Amino acid sequence: MILKNVDDRSLILFHPANDAKRDLEGCIAPVSYLSGIGKGIYSRDAMQKLLSLVYQAKDRKEKILLTITSQNHENYRTLSKTYS
Repeated sequence: MILKNVDDRSLILFHPANDAKRDLEGCIAPVSYLSGIGKGIYSRDAMQKLLSLVYQAKDRKEKILLTITSQNHENYRTLSKTYS
């Protein structure tokens, strides 16, 4: 999955990865649980859930909005849908 219209970037790629430092170079990897700084588990499961939500929203012609609210690993991050 690719996120377009990103400030100072041409795009951001989403893909499964459990260790951000080892597996990512500016991409975003969803995970089911955070297990440490830059680490998580069940990334493939989280990616499948994310894709399912996005495809369902697209089928309903809904606006899809991603909001990243913190860079601290202690905080939980959520994917929220916005309806228009």
